[in-house]
Amino acid sequence: MEKTILFSDRGQGIDLRRDFMYLLLVEDDLQLSGLISDQLRKRGYQVDAACDGERGLSLLRQGRYDGCILDRMLPGLDGLTLLRRARAAGVSVPVLMLTAMSRTEDLVDGFENGADDYLSKPFAMPELLVRVDAMLRRGAKKTADGLSAGDLTLDTATMTLTGPSGHCTLTRRETDILSLLLEAPGQVIPRERFFQAVWGMDAQVGDASLDTYIYFLRRRLQAVGTRWRLTTRRGKGYLLEAGSTAQGGTECRKCPLRAEVPPTAEETP
Repeated sequence: MEKTILFSDRGQGIDLRRDFMYLLLVEDDLQLSGLISDQLRKRGYQVDAACDGERGLSLLRQGRYDGCILDRMLPGLDGLTLLRRARAAGVSVPVLMLTAMSRTEDLVDGFENGADDYLSKPFAMPELLVRVDAMLRRGAKKTADGLSAGDLTLDTATMTLTGPSGHCTLTRRETDILSLLLEAPGQVIPRERFFQAVWGMDAQVGDASLDTYIYFLRRRLQAVGTRWRLTTRRGKGYLLEAGSTAQGGTECRKCPLRAEVPPTAEETP
């Protein structure tokens, strides 16, 4: 019988910048797992918890998590092997490894196999929480070709947006706007910031132009089936928020939405 405990309650009265971050906890000590999950939920994270390596690897490969807390000593598939296989499968989320093994050689093995941080058992809960915060503070992960966050990847060189349901080609303006949002997921980006970074401080651009691109980007996000939503904060700006489920994707490998973007002078050389 597979033993898996899922915790998915949202915290209340929390910082909106952390309201939607999804963590995977892989820990076979059920009492410790429950304690960690409870503290993380109070801090505003959503948590899925698995108590064995095989289930943990299966969940991690789904691509819906912003970070992982991984016990090294697990029944069946140990944490180090799990991490090695996940990295080999292209999983790039940051991983904090928990371990009762404190030898330098053990720490080196963990880092060489893809761990981003280490915390030795026993540990103080406040230290675990601040380490998780620090691990996720950078938000989106910058790659050689662009940006990624959870199940969404933006290749800024080819202007290609990729999600669980496929990929779409963006315009240069769309790419620049989405890049700003992906660099700080969960944080409100003021409208003025978009105008300065995308069009330039001296450009004569109205609100309607930005609103149009936001509309089309929402369609792109839906098309690639991501759980990220482009949300309006009235009077403030826009932000990327992660929903609990992916949006209904459409077949977008040939990017049928591409034809909906009206050609404008600003998009032509």
